[in-house]
Amino acid sequence: MLEPIKLGTKNLLSISDLTIDEINLLIDLAYSFKSKNLKKTFDEKVLGLIFDKASTRTRVSFQVGMSRLGGTTIDLNPSTSQLGRGEPIKDTARVLSKYCDVLAIRTSHQSNIEEYAKWSSKPIINALTDLEHPCQALADFMTIKEEFGDIQNRVLAYVGDGNNVANSLILGGAILGCEVRIACPKGYEPDSNIIEKSNKIGKSNFVLNINNDVCASVDKANVIYTDVWASMGEEAEKDDKEKDFIGYTVDEQLLSYADNDAIFLHCLPAYRGKEITDKVIESEQSRVFEQAENRMHIQQALLSCLLV
Repeated sequence: MLEPIKLGTKNLLSISDLTIDEINLLIDLAYSFKSKNLKKTFDEKVLGLIFDKASTRTRVSFQVGMSRLGGTTIDLNPSTSQLGRGEPIKDTARVLSKYCDVLAIRTSHQSNIEEYAKWSSKPIINALTDLEHPCQALADFMTIKEEFGDIQNRVLAYVGDGNNVANSLILGGAILGCEVRIACPKGYEPDSNIIEKSNKIGKSNFVLNINNDVCASVDKANVIYTDVWASMGEEAEKDDKEKDFIGYTVDEQLLSYADNDAIFLHCLPAYRGKEITDKVIESEQSRVFEQAENRMHIQQALLSCLLV
């Protein structure tokens, strides 16, 4: 029977902290949790959540996932703790390490989560920063493998803002051998350091294409993916972005360019009529809600390997 094993990394700050074998192990473990073929108990283990930003799926999937493992979750709201009063991260990290067995943190800057990892004696999980969203990408690749049976040599076309989700998909694609195409307006490309890093990881085997041609990016792709145009913290840019992203809505016509068996993914929340139409998200090709469910199962797999 498949069992959780200790990962080669203490923390998950980036999806690139994992090897191809570790990602596939996490996905397979998540399948086992999903099918109820695997039950692990981590009694008396405590997960601490520190979320500087709003969350539904990430927060709840971690809470329910930890509960199903037999553990407890403490939700540390920065507005009602010393975190919101400017306590240094290095102090918070060392104190919470004494109370909790693992910490999942959602914060604005990647440098913040790296600071937590530097000072914490317990594992730190990146639950979203401005640079990456590795837990989301793990659930995305799980959904792709669940649909097609494999990930390698599949084509993932991401349409929209080159944000943290796009960055993690690029790195994950480089590790797993999945071709990644990014269609975005000029000036909204993914992080240049992420692109450089992905090319080093994937070497000559990784295909990454970034352009402004939406139809060409989607052509014969297996997976069509989009996200909100204005991420959390970018509300002031919302109107400008809606103008810049005209032509980047994933609708039925755009989806028709993809492979006949293509699926559609969205990490949610979705703004219907903006980056996605109601017909696409409710279509037979949509796997959006299966994708959201898989967040919980992949969190269980990740937690079990970090706590084992």
